[in-house]
Amino acid sequence: MNQIDTLLTLIAQKHLGVDTLQTRHADSLDFHDTAVWCIRDALEAAFKAGVEVGVALPAPTEADIARD
Repeated sequence: MNQIDTLLTLIAQKHLGVDTLQTRHADSLDFHDTAVWCIRDALEAAFKAGVEVGVALPAPTEADIARD
């Protein structure tokens, strides 16, 4: 599991009460009733985590930008 998958799983567990983000091919395990305020909290946590990861990345060099 990569860093993003781990972060998203932790956010889903904390804010949405979802044990795993893996498909388990059972409606009772793959579909959840969730309050909108929990979804908002999860989205906010994901956004903040993305900002923190982005800040930790080194700034691209001119050569990196030219390759894109």
